[in-house]
Amino acid sequence: MRRLEAHEIGAFLAAQRDKQTLRFITCGSVDDGKSTLIGRLLYESKSIFDDQLASLETESRRFGTQGANLDLALLVDGLQAEREQGITIDVAYRFFASEKRRFIVADTPGHEQYTRNMATGASTADLAILLVDARKGVLVQTRRHSRIVALMGIRHIVLAVNKMDLVDYDRATFARIVDDYRAFADGLGFATIEAIPVSGLSGANVMTKSVDTPWHAGPSLMDYLDTVDVGGARVLGPLRMPVQFVNRPNLDFRGYCGRIAEGEARVGAAVRVVPTGATSRIASILRGFEEVDVAHAGESVTVTLADEIDISRGDVLAAGEAPLESADQFEGRLLWLNEHAMTPGRQYLFKLATREATATITEIKYREDVDTGAHLSAKTLAMNEIARVTLSTSAPVAFESYAASRTLGAFILIDKLTFETVGAGVIEFALRRARNIHWQALEIGAASRSAQKQQKPRCIWFTGLSGSGKSTIANMLDKRLNADGRHTYLLDGDNVRHGLNRDLGFTEADRVENIRRVAEVAKLMVDAGLIVIVSFISPFRSERRMARELFAAGAFTEVFVDTPIEECERRDVKGLYALARQGKLKNFTGVDSPYEAPERPEAHVRTQETTTDAAIEQILAALT
Repeated sequence: MRRLEAHEIGAFLAAQRDKQTLRFITCGSVDDGKSTLIGRLLYESKSIFDDQLASLETESRRFGTQGANLDLALLVDGLQAEREQGITIDVAYRFFASEKRRFIVADTPGHEQYTRNMATGASTADLAILLVDARKGVLVQTRRHSRIVALMGIRHIVLAVNKMDLVDYDRATFARIVDDYRAFADGLGFATIEAIPVSGLSGANVMTKSVDTPWHAGPSLMDYLDTVDVGGARVLGPLRMPVQFVNRPNLDFRGYCGRIAEGEARVGAAVRVVPTGATSRIASILRGFEEVDVAHAGESVTVTLADEIDISRGDVLAAGEAPLESADQFEGRLLWLNEHAMTPGRQYLFKLATREATATITEIKYREDVDTGAHLSAKTLAMNEIARVTLSTSAPVAFESYAASRTLGAFILIDKLTFETVGAGVIEFALRRARNIHWQALEIGAASRSAQKQQKPRCIWFTGLSGSGKSTIANMLDKRLNADGRHTYLLDGDNVRHGLNRDLGFTEADRVENIRRVAEVAKLMVDAGLIVIVSFISPFRSERRMARELFAAGAFTEVFVDTPIEECERRDVKGLYALARQGKLKNFTGVDSPYEAPERPEAHVRTQETTTDAAIEQILAALT
């Protein structure tokens, strides 16, 4: 074998460096052949090392479905569970190259329960290969994945009608599937839809045109991937760099680290920090340990500024002449990913680029039908449903619409208790009312009102099952504090539902909104200097945590009135538990709706072990 000269190696590396990279995903329904197709691309493009090929031969004998032949799907299905079940569970990324381009491909799962992983793969892709089994045609999951890739901003689709060998490469079958899909996809906003008949198993029309489909006038899959224009040469826009980390190794250096999402950073350029609005100029740029004059989108750098200004993780460095918006209320589209339904009013962690905040879905404008795209009314969202929503964040967030920036326009929602990712969405625009509403400065503050009443205002939050004794103990505490000269007010669950919350029922969504409103009212009363006693079942930990977070440290006391449900039923003079057991009273806490007991309440009152007077003393001790 001839030894390569240094200049030949240099020329090869330069050619590889200058190749354009295309990121794409494969998606579709279960068993449509996604992993096999990617395995074929890797195998035919000679992107498999000898040791990988040897391992594939061994694994094919153990887990394969192709007899003595190689099972190319195993090149991608790397998890033990995937190989045993013959399905894709996680997103698998693979890299290969042709003479013209480099490719990063994400093999995404087809099962409905793993849709969240498919959405993850779609979020960074430029193109989607949507596989359809030629024997089955367009399925529900095909439509769902199409809507998700459209939501995630992918505008180029390859409709790969796979397993054509199992229908004898029938032209009419291919044409019917293509017509069905184009009729469905009309209106999803795809720029191109290229239909190709393929067989991942035999390799037909994968790398080269197949003699089995002489009626197919279009390209092979590889020819198309080599030539498709997905707008990869991004138009140079203004600088957008989310700050990921403030680097402060000593007193003489303060750098702001992050990945440039849009535009370029240039030494001497004016920048504005969003959302604070502070301005400065770029003093230096470090790419690793190398100091450079300019850095471009996609590069991770450390930037220093000419002025000492307050910048934190989550802020965005933007071009001074073209700052981006910030807001705390948005309209966008949301894909729900959790088995537990999304409930408006519940608080979630919100993450956009490097920014984190607390967010609430304030309204579901409509849910999208997966088959027709029709706008359907909805109060909650089930797993894998897509909806247009409005949301509110606890602090202003720097953003751009998703159409303008996939980095600064996409967000995820995280459950505050389990830290599971429960939703993924895109921002379309800020709500105008977010710009029109501002905090009004008040001359008399909470400290003045507290001093006037000569007491420390606080919220005392009673929680427990219906019939646990919350109202009785809360009333006795109110009387005791009043007798001691304290200024108090008692918010009782039943009483509030006669007025402020009379429009709410007892679904989970209504219970969440019930607690949200009461917590906000209690906060205003505490600001007025009162000791507010709140007596509500408040069955969900997430809402009790939301209520606690409205108050300053030490101003919220949670009292868990702990009574076994059997005792609550025995005390139930209204007969509510009996009606619930008979199915005549739906969504009753403790029967067909859950109660999540507090984990660390300030006062834990076990009513079967103590008297009411002793319970009051226990609560007063917790207050002091």
